Amino acid sequence: MYFQTRILFVSFVATVILAIFIIPILRKLKIGQIERKDGPESHFGKKGTPTMGGIIIALGIIIGTIGGYIYYSTTDPIVGEKLFPLLLISIGFGAIGFIDDYKKLVLKNTKGLKPSSKMLGLLIISVLFTLYLLKGANLGTATIIPFTKQVIILPVLVYIPFAIFVMLATTNAVNLTDGIDGLSTSVSAIITTCLTVIAIILDVKEIVVFGSIIVGACLGFLIFNLNTAQVFMGDTGSLLLGGVISAMALYLQMPLILLIIAAIPVLETISVVLQVVYFKKTGGKRLFKMAPLHHHFELSGWKENKVVSIFCIFTLMLCIIGLCSI
Repeated sequence: MYFQTRILFVSFVATVILAIFIIPILRKLKIGQIERKDGPESHFGKKGTPTMGGIIIALGIIIGTIGGYIYYSTTDPIVGEKLFPLLLISIGFGAIGFIDDYKKLVLKNTKGLKPSSKMLGLLIISVLFTLYLLKGANLGTATIIPFTKQVIILPVLVYIPFAIFVMLATTNAVNLTDGIDGLSTSVSAIITTCLTVIAIILDVKEIVVFGSIIVGACLGFLIFNLNTAQVFMGDTGSLLLGGVISAMALYLQMPLILLIIAAIPVLETISVVLQVVYFKKTGGKRLFKMAPLHHHFELSGWKENKVVSIFCIFTLMLCIIGLCSI
């Protein structure tokens, strides 16, 4: 555990240093936040805040992963080699978000990447990682059921679409959670910490190391992302973190535990679905004041810091329940 603590610290420091240099560059290039016209009025002042900050997280993770590989190249080469597929899947999801951000913020195409193209990109990466789990890592289709301690072996033809769904759903859920200063970063850090603790219990070294790197990068970025945020992660960061969380859960053969520990992103997604369905069924009425869910609480009078604090406490408690379920 001594090395895992050190690599977390390395990732944290690297991310902080990167942020200090990259944020002014983003500001100089005028890569700033575009706020929704129908969004909360309190967000209008955020317009122009540097975004695409997910680049900072990605670079921090890359540096941490390289450090982990160098360390394990002499002590346990197999663990070091297994870090790179996890890195590639994370950067792959982040790259889709980067393209979307780039089109919106640099090319000034307000629609960004077409939803169909975005989903296709996420789908391709999800398929590749699923095949890696089955053929590269040889993990099989075993899936652990929380609380029951039972393991079910899914047929391959069931496991593949299931794993793909988990990744697509998680990336989009974390993406929807990104809407308030520090919310997605802090919630993702807590969920990743929980998955890392599970990896420690199950003795899955590569996930312990990679999870430590992710937590360090999130905490480093959070320094600049808390209210009032100096930088936003954009889709570059939210899709990356969603990919990380889903990849770690699938690697640990515990994707179902995300229904517990990632309940906040799940509820954020459900709120959007319910809002759309209710709007169509009632001819224009709204179930929530605004979706995703965090905006509903904002418009109900909660300050951003309160929303983040409550959502983080809720996530922390659910992670404790999740740990008790294994």
